[in-house]
Amino acid sequence: MFELGRELKRFFSAERTRAPSDGLIRGDTSLLELLDARLLAQEAKASDVAAGRVGAKDKPARRLEAAIVWREVARRTGDPVALRKAAAGAEIAATGFDATHRRDGWARARCEQAYCALLGAEIFGDPGLTAAAEVAFNEARSSTKGGLAAPLADIGVATLEGRRLLEGSDVAAARAWAARLNAPIAALDTIAKRVPAARALAAEARLIRADLLSGWGARLRDGDLLDMAAQDAAAAADRLDSDYEPLTWARAKIAHGQALALRGEAVGDVDTLAAGAGALALALDNLTRDHSPLDWARAQVALGQSLQALGEAASDARAFEHAVSCFDRASLVLKDTATLPLRGVAASARAVCLARVAEITGDRAVLDVAEAAMKIELAALSPGRDPVGWALAQLHLARLYEARLGMTGIDKGERAAAMMALDAALDVFGEHGLRSASVLANDAMDRLRDRSDRPTR
Repeated sequence: MFELGRELKRFFSAERTRAPSDGLIRGDTSLLELLDARLLAQEAKASDVAAGRVGAKDKPARRLEAAIVWREVARRTGDPVALRKAAAGAEIAATGFDATHRRDGWARARCEQAYCALLGAEIFGDPGLTAAAEVAFNEARSSTKGGLAAPLADIGVATLEGRRLLEGSDVAAARAWAARLNAPIAALDTIAKRVPAARALAAEARLIRADLLSGWGARLRDGDLLDMAAQDAAAAADRLDSDYEPLTWARAKIAHGQALALRGEAVGDVDTLAAGAGALALALDNLTRDHSPLDWARAQVALGQSLQALGEAASDARAFEHAVSCFDRASLVLKDTATLPLRGVAASARAVCLARVAEITGDRAVLDVAEAAMKIELAALSPGRDPVGWALAQLHLARLYEARLGMTGIDKGERAAAMMALDAALDVFGEHGLRSASVLANDAMDRLRDRSDRPTR
């Protein structure tokens, strides 16, 4: 895997890339998968040059191609500048298509704007971008009934609906939502027979469904939903060629391993949990940090979480230590994307793993490191921009205080600090309807109240 990409990288050296000012892929976005992050950034700049050339034919189409490349740069690196360029390019393309009364092109450009907004919401945690994406998807869906834009708009609208339903709906709602994606995915499969780029888009639609089903299954602890997620991810990988679509194939393999690990954790099956962790490790063997830094970091976090669950199942300090190593590797990328919610997830999980190592081994120094790191991460988080991430960090900080109380038996203010952190977290969990997180916080408060009734040394 990625061998063709390496060949491209050697062939299109710095000296050779000066000549083809129109870029390496010449409008064929299916070839983007073969470019690593550095070559992809060069391709985005070349696409901008080609779209802005005075004699360029069909400028709206060239602007749309450039926007697609810039969005992929942002998706792999988390670069907000690249995302702004993608959104601006898609807006210019939409204006150009509208001026020439090309409704299908306009709808495709609006879909691209919407997907830029969705990515921005993920990177910046801005709910306003989600609202903008919904408007754009609905406008695109109402303006065209065929072509590539129609299924993309349907998938976008369904994705937003699924995210809204995720926190409060039941298994039946999850299955009904998943069924809604059957028709647009089938449409993309049909289009892929004549448009190569649509094959990766169909795979990404299956991965969107797998991701949300994994979220539902993990929240409801429903093994069947997690099986559906694993099957979707496996189907996406099976329909791809790992030589020509290596990155989407790797994303599918990661989603498959993550669904397996979550299923094992949900139903208490250690073998399935271990299989998921093994699948994630194999997927990482086929994905390089240079090719897609953010995908590599997400895979490291997923593997770390699987190892953390294995550690809990077996009370094995080594599993927690390996999980910490995964989170540390992920931080090599995530430290440059401070606004990405995944950074807070990784930091919190790392602190919990260190706390468990300290509890199992009796090493207070490990707990000191975890507590200091968690406080630094909390200082970097904004309760206004990412309230849920901030609240989860408070929950995990309280867990560290509780672990110190349990190890030392001496209360030097840790119980009061933990109660304060949990109280702040509960307010946020209640506002956002996060019942499972509220249960964890309330359980922790009950344990601390029970501890206050015992004599301390």
